Amino acid sequence: MTLIERCEKDVPDLIKKAAEKEPIAPEQLSKMIEKGRVVIPNNPIHDPDPKPIGKGLKVKVNANIGTSKDHSDIDVEMEKLRMAEKYGADAVMDLSTGGDIDEVRQRVIENTDLPVGTVPIYQCGLLKARKSSLVDMTSDEMFNSIRKHASEGVDFVTVHCGVTKATVESLKESGRLTDVVSRGGSFLAGWILHNQEENPLYEEFDYLLEIAREYDLTLSLGDGLRPGSIEDATDRPQIQELIKLGELVKRSRDSGVQAMVEGPGHVPLDQVSTNVKIQKELCDDAPFYVLGPLVTDFAPGYDHIAGAIGGALAAYKGADFLCYVTPAEHLGLPDVEDVKKGVIGSKIAAHAADIARGIDRDVDKEISRARRELDWDNMFDNVVDPEKAKRVRDEKNVADEEDGEDVCSMCGDVCAIKMVEEYFR
Repeated sequence: MTLIERCEKDVPDLIKKAAEKEPIAPEQLSKMIEKGRVVIPNNPIHDPDPKPIGKGLKVKVNANIGTSKDHSDIDVEMEKLRMAEKYGADAVMDLSTGGDIDEVRQRVIENTDLPVGTVPIYQCGLLKARKSSLVDMTSDEMFNSIRKHASEGVDFVTVHCGVTKATVESLKESGRLTDVVSRGGSFLAGWILHNQEENPLYEEFDYLLEIAREYDLTLSLGDGLRPGSIEDATDRPQIQELIKLGELVKRSRDSGVQAMVEGPGHVPLDQVSTNVKIQKELCDDAPFYVLGPLVTDFAPGYDHIAGAIGGALAAYKGADFLCYVTPAEHLGLPDVEDVKKGVIGSKIAAHAADIARGIDRDVDKEISRARRELDWDNMFDNVVDPEKAKRVRDEKNVADEEDGEDVCSMCGDVCAIKMVEEYFR
């Protein structure tokens, strides 16, 4: 019995636990899952801490980790995992494409209580490419890869079911600047064009639902034709794919399978709100999982900032799940420090959106109270990166008996807070 089906009968303990840290009652959360407006990726084989994603809840953050052909040290990936957990990621995706991919995935699942996601088509395509070509993948091989990941405990999988013959044809006619930037999307677009057949993940979607039901696997319906540049945002291929995903959301819900929808990566600021509204309308308020979005192509090396700007606005307008962007985006595989910066950037964006929606305002109120009282330790206890805040304070300030140790080197003896305390109170 899937989580949706369990929620139709009563309020499962998993839901009660999930509701403890959310602005929602367990009974209401259960109803939202039953309707498909909220998902909790939770494969019973892994049984991670419940992280509800969806309408009216705290915005969640995902961190991508994983190896490549050039960087395949599993111990480094474990460091990335620990860094993501430390700075507040709500989920991790293992996107490994190099080294022992099975071992990396198993180590990640074994070493985290966060929900774990993967993109099974990556491994399927790479294995086929070593023997012949990825366009030689068979339908059975694609589905067996999904089943393998699910049977090992993966909680959610990205599946590019909306890359169809029709959407690929639309792409060919669109005059896009950057064509396809999704790796999984490119695998399937190439497969369709080479074989002149329909995408098996779309054509045999009912079989995919059978696998998902068996493992209570959450489907993350991938945006294989997402825009890879500001120039291509909100174009016909992107929206045509989204229409398909909306149809598949309904089929998933009817089968008792949890589903969320992935959203675009590159979107100019003036189109972010529109993109969220379109997705919510076409997909009947399914949880929306966005990469960034990046609001400019101008920022290689600082794309975590471009992504945080877009993420804050998208989340305020209704996006539910932010996939972080790191400073290494468009440049190379993220290292441990990149993971830290990416998670922090997206956490700030998510928290900013939550505040605007009336959630978790007490955190900022406590920080402000501590600042008014020059209570540095209390402030550090509540900020996103206490270690950095403490380090900067230590490095930038020298104790001065005349000014007092509680002020900082910005104002010194003309500290605004101390002056107000002295003359106004």
